[in-house]
Amino acid sequence: MASGKEIRTKIKSVQNTRKITKAMEMVAASKMRKAQDRMRAARPYAEKIRRLAANLSQANVTDYKHAFLVQKDQVKRVGLILVTTDKGLCGGLNTNIQRVALNAMKGWDASGATEIQACCIGNKGFGFMQRLGAKVVSHVVQLGDTPHLEKMIGPVKIMLDAFQNGELDAVYVAYTRFINTMKQEPVLEQLLPLTGEKLGTPEGSWDYLYEPDPQVVIDEMLVRYVEALVYQAVAENMASEQSARMVAMKAASDNAKNVIGELQLVYNKTRQAAITKELSEIVGGAAAV
Repeated sequence: MASGKEIRTKIKSVQNTRKITKAMEMVAASKMRKAQDRMRAARPYAEKIRRLAANLSQANVTDYKHAFLVQKDQVKRVGLILVTTDKGLCGGLNTNIQRVALNAMKGWDASGATEIQACCIGNKGFGFMQRLGAKVVSHVVQLGDTPHLEKMIGPVKIMLDAFQNGELDAVYVAYTRFINTMKQEPVLEQLLPLTGEKLGTPEGSWDYLYEPDPQVVIDEMLVRYVEALVYQAVAENMASEQSARMVAMKAASDNAKNVIGELQLVYNKTRQAAITKELSEIVGGAAAV
């Protein structure tokens, strides 16, 4: 049995750990509220631009068809935008989305894909792709607690330009969708080409006046639409990260409290045994005299 000093040292160590996890839990709870507000604030913009893109894609004012709307007969070259976190200690959040991405890559290989390119948003996904030996064409890390589109636009534009130039046949985005505080869902969505399911069916027929011309307007609109989708994915992932971290740190704090209670019980038993032993020695010595 360990000595009383060793048990006291363990108790002190677990108490210090619990202080850290409790502080991280409260910090994550504060950041979670801000991340959720940011995510919900971005949803109306994403919905509005989706409707506008749907109307533009169905408008019959021109024969011009943007490259983002052209479906390929065979998908041989695939691009994947993987959205993860920069930091850990958020439960199985990153592991779940990495598993989804890995299964998707295996499925593309099995279906005859000749090339898979990756764009990583977040340090965990970047390290994961490097360990896999995947072809990472762009990445961005250390986004902080607030996503900024100007930081993400460069790496994402590489994938968009590759698709537009015919170097990729499809582009997918993998991220963790925020459901509620206790549930986050890893999802894999097709980003390009834009499908009817993604754009939705416009209500009625819309007519627009284009300035300077339809091609320029549609080009800019669809690029902004894809950027809005990526930004929304990152915002959802950040809200999921803070929620998962708060839950994980709360579980760690509760477990530390249980461990402290168990160690305290062992310490009391050890201390009682030592006192009993000393009394027995004193009584035995007195009897011998």
